[in-house]
Amino acid sequence: MSRFFTALLFLPLWMPTAQAFDLKSEAGFELTAFFDDGAQQQTRTDSSIHIQTEIHQPLTNNQQLDARVFARWDQQDRKRTHIDVREALWLHNQGALQWRIGMGQVFWGVTEGAHLVDIINQTDAIESLDGDVKLGQPMVNMSWEHDAHLVDIYLLPFSRERVFASQKGRLRLPWLVDTDNASYESGAKNHHLDAAIRYQFNDKGLRAGFSIFSGTAREPELIPHIDPSQIVFTGSVPTAFKGNYQPTLRPYYPLIQQAGLDAQYIVGDWLWKIETIHRQGMAQDFTATDVGVEYTQVGAFGSTIDIGWLAEYLTDSRGSQATTAFEHDLLLGWRLAFNDTASSELLAGVVSDIHHHEQAWRLKGSTRLNDHLKIAIEARVFISQDPLSALQLLTTSNTDNKLTALANDSFVRTDIMWFF
Repeated sequence: MSRFFTALLFLPLWMPTAQAFDLKSEAGFELTAFFDDGAQQQTRTDSSIHIQTEIHQPLTNNQQLDARVFARWDQQDRKRTHIDVREALWLHNQGALQWRIGMGQVFWGVTEGAHLVDIINQTDAIESLDGDVKLGQPMVNMSWEHDAHLVDIYLLPFSRERVFASQKGRLRLPWLVDTDNASYESGAKNHHLDAAIRYQFNDKGLRAGFSIFSGTAREPELIPHIDPSQIVFTGSVPTAFKGNYQPTLRPYYPLIQQAGLDAQYIVGDWLWKIETIHRQGMAQDFTATDVGVEYTQVGAFGSTIDIGWLAEYLTDSRGSQATTAFEHDLLLGWRLAFNDTASSELLAGVVSDIHHHEQAWRLKGSTRLNDHLKIAIEARVFISQDPLSALQLLTTSNTDNKLTALANDSFVRTDIMWFF
């Protein structure tokens, strides 16, 4: 099956040169400055370059090929240096039916804080903390649309493993994740045949989606792997690890079943939205929800700027045992569209834990310099208790402060992109 998807990626190169195709590319230079040295002695600066190429090639009136390849080289983090086929799809339209076969991208959901229902693709965790950048997913997708109804059925022949930062990478856990020793509940490992179905209804400002997924979890459980002989004790108290020994976390991918609901309803300038899931099959069954509202103030204060006011509440039934930071959190945000010729925009927001003193601030904006150049800036500030060492993490029982690992990782990032 994997050979088929590889062949599909290069299929555009075999097409007759006389056929017209649309080719778009972008290249970018990224510079990141951290406010502090890393908790594991990482450097304060990092730089990288990326390139992405898209090809859209019609075959017939109802068939086409789409391909998108992304590559990044990173100065510090060897795991962030990677190449990924985001898309390599054959599309066929036949009346109300559409077929997509190959490496694809699927985005579900409506909320800003967490992408709970979005489970088809593996998260590209080394590209974005927010989970909104995805790896390509091998798939066979049949889509049927009629009037207000849309049904999607997916067969997913194998899954992708999540990538984690290397020793020199920032925005990582105190323990390295040993992806070379990942394990699976399925005897087929990552070649388990996963399946999903989603129904969407659209009518008069309402869009509601109901989804079911069964297969290999995209979010792994991280299992500590420690050699007890490498622990130094003072009396009966562990005080250090021997030499340069570092404990690791090993990913484990269970089989799960997930039911999800995502909906948004537009009333005038108000947008009401919700995502909620119930997942079975991980260490603990749970329900998670992100519900909120966004109000758009058009021409705010007599200007040409539109301001979106966002508020969302995020909860997870696992409480302090949740594997994300969103177990009882409030998001407040502001989205500015300047409506200028440079397509300038700005997003600011904060996620606050309402039970503990943790906050994650974010500022993200972009503007075009000309027809081919764009500049984007991102700033993040994490407020939590001081980071724990690898040994302290082993001996602590506090699971409430989910942002502790990022307390030293506040940063400002600039990205200059060239489109050609």
